[in-house]
Amino acid sequence: MADPVFSVLTAMITPAVLISGAGTLLLSTSNRLGRSTDRVRTLTARFKLLMGPQGQSEPLAAEEKRLILEQLPRLTRRTRYLHRAMQAFYLSVALLVGTSILIGTQGLSDLNTGPLPVILSVVGASMLAYGALLLSFESTLSSQTTRREMRFLEELGGYYAEQVRQGNRPDSA
Repeated sequence: MADPVFSVLTAMITPAVLISGAGTLLLSTSNRLGRSTDRVRTLTARFKLLMGPQGQSEPLAAEEKRLILEQLPRLTRRTRYLHRAMQAFYLSVALLVGTSILIGTQGLSDLNTGPLPVILSVVGASMLAYGALLLSFESTLSSQTTRREMRFLEELGGYYAEQVRQGNRPDSA
């Protein structure tokens, strides 16, 4: 016959695996949100430079300004997805910790929590899945933005290659 304390501890630890996963996702998502925020700041500074007299003389300045203006709404959506994902992960952690507490409380007392621990754990796991889905949407936007930037860099490279073919030094263009 299994020791009841051991059974309770085992049941309490089970949500910890999901809590650990949620913590890892929170850390990763927080880093992604920070990078997205930094990207907005970088693009803002670059746009300000391009709007000034020095920036106007840069090759493909108009195209780069269009690219930046095209990226900002996507970056806004990305940060919204990341923020919502973090909220889902935090809620998941709270629900899963609540599950462990209820299991422990039920094991230490005569309190019958009924199906509540199972419901909390299912909702907590669902929040993990929802957050992961949001991260999937965000990574798609990130990939689209990167591909668009790469196309611009190819255009810029083509511009400089043409300058070299014509005998102009790229740094003097």
